[in-house]
Amino acid sequence: MRTETEHTIFLKDYTPSPYRIVSVDLDFKIGESETRVRALLTIEPQADTAPGTPLVLDGDGLVLDSIAIDGAPLVLSAYAADETGLTLIEPPLRRFVLETEVTLQPASNTRLMGLYRSGGTWCTQCEAEGFRRITYYLDRPDNLAVFKVRITAPLAVAPVLLSNGNLIEQGSAGDGLHFAVWEDPFPKPSYLFALVAGDLGSITDSFTTASGRKVDLAIYCSHGKEEQCLWAMDSLKRSMAWDERRFGREYDLDIFNIVAVSDFNFGAMENKGLNIFNDKLVFAQPDSATDADYDGIERVIAHEYFHNWTGNRITCRDWFQLCLKEGLTVYRDQEFTSDERSRPVKRISDVVTLRSAQFPEDGGPLAHPARPSQYSEINNFYTPTVYEKGAEIVRMLATLLGEAGFRKGMDLYFERHDGEATTIEAFLAVFAEANGVDLEQFQTWYLQAGTPRLSVSDSYDAAAQTYTLKLRQETLPTPGQPTKAALVLPIKFGLLGPNGSEMAWTGVSGGTVRDGMIVLDGAQAEIVFTGIPSKPVPSLLRGFSAPVTMDTTLSQADQLFLAQHDSDPFNRWQALQDVGTALAVAAITGTPWSDDAVNALSQAMGETLASESLDDAFKALALSLPAEAQISRAIGKDIDPDRVHAVRSELLKAVFAPLALPMLNAYLKLSSDAPYAPDAASTGRRALRNRLLGLLVGSEAAGATGLAAQQYAGARNMTDRLAALSASAMAWTGDAEAMLADFHANYAAANPLVLDKWLAVTASVPRDGVIERIRAVLDDPAFPKTNPNRLRSLVGSFVMGNPTQFARADGAGFRFVTGIVAELDRINPQVAARLLTGFRIWPMLEQGRRDAAKAALTGLEASGSLSRNTADILSRMLAS
Repeated sequence: MRTETEHTIFLKDYTPSPYRIVSVDLDFKIGESETRVRALLTIEPQADTAPGTPLVLDGDGLVLDSIAIDGAPLVLSAYAADETGLTLIEPPLRRFVLETEVTLQPASNTRLMGLYRSGGTWCTQCEAEGFRRITYYLDRPDNLAVFKVRITAPLAVAPVLLSNGNLIEQGSAGDGLHFAVWEDPFPKPSYLFALVAGDLGSITDSFTTASGRKVDLAIYCSHGKEEQCLWAMDSLKRSMAWDERRFGREYDLDIFNIVAVSDFNFGAMENKGLNIFNDKLVFAQPDSATDADYDGIERVIAHEYFHNWTGNRITCRDWFQLCLKEGLTVYRDQEFTSDERSRPVKRISDVVTLRSAQFPEDGGPLAHPARPSQYSEINNFYTPTVYEKGAEIVRMLATLLGEAGFRKGMDLYFERHDGEATTIEAFLAVFAEANGVDLEQFQTWYLQAGTPRLSVSDSYDAAAQTYTLKLRQETLPTPGQPTKAALVLPIKFGLLGPNGSEMAWTGVSGGTVRDGMIVLDGAQAEIVFTGIPSKPVPSLLRGFSAPVTMDTTLSQADQLFLAQHDSDPFNRWQALQDVGTALAVAAITGTPWSDDAVNALSQAMGETLASESLDDAFKALALSLPAEAQISRAIGKDIDPDRVHAVRSELLKAVFAPLALPMLNAYLKLSSDAPYAPDAASTGRRALRNRLLGLLVGSEAAGATGLAAQQYAGARNMTDRLAALSASAMAWTGDAEAMLADFHANYAAANPLVLDKWLAVTASVPRDGVIERIRAVLDDPAFPKTNPNRLRSLVGSFVMGNPTQFARADGAGFRFVTGIVAELDRINPQVAARLLTGFRIWPMLEQGRRDAAKAALTGLEASGSLSRNTADILSRMLAS
């Protein structure tokens, strides 16, 4: 396998650059065919830099047109330039100005990194290493500089010219050109640079900060889409107010701009004062966006805004510290949504995401610590481990310290490190200092890969009235880490008495127990509670207080007792999931479920549906069986996806068919003629109604297919229409084919973001023929293979969401995907590498499928030259 320049970067090798760039003056001359970039970099040596030390600047595919120092052109012997960078052989050992000029071709930049053109709009993406595709630079996060940017472009095609910071000058440049000058007073690393030029519409608003400053807000988009940006603007203003209330953080510039573009490798980017967004996370209107879309927009708008302080004002010293900004900011956006909507529902949703995306990564060939010690391609480390597990680590820190203690630590973090590029160690140090605690062992969460397994057993001594909990933790070996240390596990808990109320105790020994929490910091512990009058049912890991898998000796009766009585909503939901998982796993591994066991689960589901104390959004989550992926993870090895699918389908029928009438009645009562609204109550009502429709169709209730067709035809919003389509397609009812065709013709063909929904449903149908359907879409000349959204919706949904077809026994799904990856790798390596991560399940499959997957991966390895992105993922896959 030949790749781009192969290299491995190690954290232990980090050293500061011998030079630093202190200010940047960029001049962009944008034309239809090319863009010229003139850079004036004010550079100075570090205090300990020795005379004659070369200055090495990063570059990626640049062609140098001119170079000078302090206005004097350099002779050829004074520098060396190639496709990877620019070296000044012996720069002055004093402050000097380096002037370079390069020419770029944005229209042909299909990698969508650096400066590229999307639908007529010029825009940038510089994280992690895209700025080096714009000009030669110290393209590393620990070099912070102030930027001044002049943009000149044809007025007719680019009347809008944007960059970071505040607009300080604009006007005519003659010959049909105009210019704008932007200045960012806050030093920043190059990955936060942004530029946008194009013919764009916009909506505007303003926000007054707590100190009384007025901030001008604008969201730019393609013309005609302005009304679809209103929810994003509302989300932005609520985010700004929340960050002031919760963390005391005011916005610091006079302007905050967001731009929506259609071609983007990521969801969004937090560039200082100029956030660039994938348009799917900005545009929303009821006839094209679902409740999930509204939720995603609210969440990501908040996330990128919160980065202004946790990522921009305080940034990463090096890319190994990526979770410093991402994990912390995910935690902040989770808290924002929890405060804005339902905290229990948000917590359950976040854990579902963690288990579906991060747990498989932690248990497979791509496992890595939240702060890795090495990497070959940094773009491959924007992973669920960095984001979702990183957020869980911060949440555990907040749990251990309490709300007041966590806020004290955050305040000190902002005070001490504002304007710096810093590290995980520095982050933890401020919390330790502010609270007078030792967090050395807690740091292991950042350094160790793998999902810990918490094993729990209990016993009760009636005569002594003592109750004993035995806890043990274990983390299995992961690639490169055969030996694991014990972690600090905050285990929130309660003990439930026979009537379902919380039991108190008179004493406790054998471990650290405080504030309704057991702190397990060793391999095992035995905790004895005294003064317990009867055997309790333990409610452990409340709120999912630590990202672990848990094995308990609780019976099905105990679990269903928790589902009915636990005061912790998360554990009520978890208990139902545990019962469903146990029944499915037993059946798959050879122990058919008993009628009594299924009837008990069915009854518990019926009681959940009938409860008047539970809100609709919670019921929508609780009335579900564990996903196929969750069942597969519980089995652990030798998985047959067809068997998992079949057993889960049968279990769904067995549990929910007896509830057909109450489900139908509840479904009918939840119908509403009220105009669409994305508020929490309305969203919860639709979620429950559509969950019930899916259960009625999935359990083959009489008349359910007709009900789905009726909802599809009469839906007044995209949430209800897509739910009916998905329920019909997943069950492949007699109406499914016609509904898919109708959806494409009447809703998807003219709207790319709705087309994504059709692509995702089409690719997720768990039946033979789906590969041929996907291939037909890809072979259509009109399908845009350069657009990440379309590719993720079609191929990504197949890889990540259709295990029976992706992991077909004949290997056709594996070969299909590796063929697509080989083709896309030449167009956009980041998208190709991300699709390849779907193979992370292959070591868990049964032998025949494992052989087929390995053959497909080996074939990709032998196919020829691969990008560093794809080669990195592939080599780690094959090393497992």
